[in-house]
Amino acid sequence: MLAGRGILFSMFSAAVILKNTFGYDEFRPYQRETIENILAGKDTLAIMPTGGGKSLCYQIPALMLDGLTLVVSPLIALMKDQVEQMRASGVPAVMLNSSLPAHEYQKNMDAVQDGSAKLLYLAPETLLTPRIFSLLSQTELALLTIDEAHCISEWGHDFRPEYRQIADIRQRFPNTTCLALTATATQRVRADIKKSLNFEDSNEFIASFDRDNLFIEVAQKRDGLGQTLEFLQKRKDESGIIYCFSRRQVDELSAYLDLKGFSVRPYHAGLNDADRKANQEAFIRDDVQIIVATIAFGMGINKPNVRFVIHYDLPKSIESYYQEIGRAGRDGLPAHCLLLYSYSDAGKIRYFIREKEGQERIVATQHLDAIVRYAEDEINCRRSPLLAYFGEKYKTENCKTCDNCTAEASQLADITIPAQKFLSCVKRTGERFGAGHVVDVLRGSKNKKVLQYEHEKLSTYGIGDELTQKQWMHLSRQLVQMGYLDQDGEYRVLSLTEQAMDALRERKTIMGKLKEAERVSRRQAQEDISDYDKDLFALLRQKRKALADEAGVPPYVIFSDKTLVEMSAYYPQSLESVLKMSGVGQAKLRRFGQLFLDDIQAYCRENGILEKEKRNYREKNDKNRRYMIVGEMYNAGDSIESLSKRYQVQTSTILNHLARFASAGHSLRKGQDLQAQTSLSPQLQEKALAAFSKKGTDFLSPVFEELNGTISYDDLKIMRLIALSQAGSGLSA
Repeated sequence: MLAGRGILFSMFSAAVILKNTFGYDEFRPYQRETIENILAGKDTLAIMPTGGGKSLCYQIPALMLDGLTLVVSPLIALMKDQVEQMRASGVPAVMLNSSLPAHEYQKNMDAVQDGSAKLLYLAPETLLTPRIFSLLSQTELALLTIDEAHCISEWGHDFRPEYRQIADIRQRFPNTTCLALTATATQRVRADIKKSLNFEDSNEFIASFDRDNLFIEVAQKRDGLGQTLEFLQKRKDESGIIYCFSRRQVDELSAYLDLKGFSVRPYHAGLNDADRKANQEAFIRDDVQIIVATIAFGMGINKPNVRFVIHYDLPKSIESYYQEIGRAGRDGLPAHCLLLYSYSDAGKIRYFIREKEGQERIVATQHLDAIVRYAEDEINCRRSPLLAYFGEKYKTENCKTCDNCTAEASQLADITIPAQKFLSCVKRTGERFGAGHVVDVLRGSKNKKVLQYEHEKLSTYGIGDELTQKQWMHLSRQLVQMGYLDQDGEYRVLSLTEQAMDALRERKTIMGKLKEAERVSRRQAQEDISDYDKDLFALLRQKRKALADEAGVPPYVIFSDKTLVEMSAYYPQSLESVLKMSGVGQAKLRRFGQLFLDDIQAYCRENGILEKEKRNYREKNDKNRRYMIVGEMYNAGDSIESLSKRYQVQTSTILNHLARFASAGHSLRKGQDLQAQTSLSPQLQEKALAAFSKKGTDFLSPVFEELNGTISYDDLKIMRLIALSQAGSGLSA
């Protein structure tokens, strides 16, 4: 330790190092106390928010203590970042891990052995090897630092069994002071860390978890890609991270954003080491603005100018969510954190949780339930439950930096009657079931489980058919959020709280939100076209009848009445607009589109009528679907093979996506890529194209029969795409 120096003088020295080496004028909350504790030789647990300056708590003592400071860190990326920063500040730091070439590994070993290195970064699995044990036994170990210490606890969101073995190191070096650091730890996790490392309760410093420069927002995920694009378009040239649940989602989203012109790279464990490292470096050095990543990215990366973090999918826990949003705004400037939430995302996570066993399964379920409650809270300040989860009480009534606090006063409705029905049904089913079963009883379901327990005989059976299943589920989640229901265990069993019993006994008014039934909103989404032009409709019917008589077919084969009604309501002025009318496909557009368009244009000229835009709701909803993305990427230059590899599907699936893309009215680029998919001779290709020209591209059977079966359906699928690509450029004429 610091023999012959008083703590007061030591802290003066620490302040000098803070300024001269690291360039800061003053300590952040609890940095001074933590350093002072370490210099006094006391084991210490420090909980500080991401960006709160945890690293300085061991880096400054490392320069003051005699001997080596060992830092156990979970990720190579974290070590690399820290070592680079230390060396840039003139601090002799090294790391030992599998990413180093043999000569550099040995060079770093020598630096530790001869005492020239003051800081050594190791992964826990490296620490436990005989080679490292031998190295450390020849070294004066002054401080053992365990970064991301929540990994020690099985109650933590990122439990790692190898972290538990760090306790063995403490026994081998009993006189070494130990520092445990983390940004995310509940009271239960903190107790587990201290117990595992044999810490005294008094040596604990907990800084506030509040990051007041972060604007926190949770939005219902309705169109994830569209919402993400809208968010990013307002933040051009800003640096940010987008977190996704799966590697596949990362690849798809990053490719789509790249297609839309954003500076973006993917990051996940499925990439090879070189690509992953290059993408991370490009982001850190501001060569790339956006990184789309799984949770593997960002731990310990000290990039100060991250201006936004988007959670495209629901995180697995509040701890991981808090840690990930903490990577924004480390420079203290404002940053925006957006979580796109859908209840179906929670279902995906539950699917994987069911594959776990025992305690691990219980813990994962509890973590998920907590983040779902947080995401669904549409009333309370976001900071209040977030900080409460970590045991901190938020005393400000309105934080002014979250969506709930800045929103207009929400319009709450009286939901007393449906709430009473739900609570009564929970009680009458014995408080032994989850929300799904309670809803089945309320809606009068005759499924096996309801009949098995004879719940069709209950007084609450069938009293709730006025609401949809989704409405009841939304209501149940509100009742949990408001404290009327407890939800426990792996099967998320509902039980009534004392508050609920009081509400039922005293018939208290319950205010909340009742979601509008989806069937109603869908009906409203359909545009009212009852106000169509009857004269134009009559004219178009005459045109249809003449064409039908000429072809010897019923009029509806040409176009349905609905198609003519839409034409008479929107007055399309181009083939592109005609294609938006209900019932108009590529084949009918080519055969009849111009004929009807001529009559519509002439009618509009005579009557001074302008085209009305048709709000194509399906087009709006479909624009970000897989076939649209594949089509756009193909047109941007991606090959069929590269798309097949990207999405990990068969080539035939990509061809089907392209066919759907073309059938929706979008042109396909011309090129050799499609021809390369067929083995047909040039002569047979010409025959196939002639047949498609004659019979249209809507169906394959007429073309197959026209060619007397000489070309297979598989080859015809490809030839149809070639035909569409050649015809595509004429659609908007």
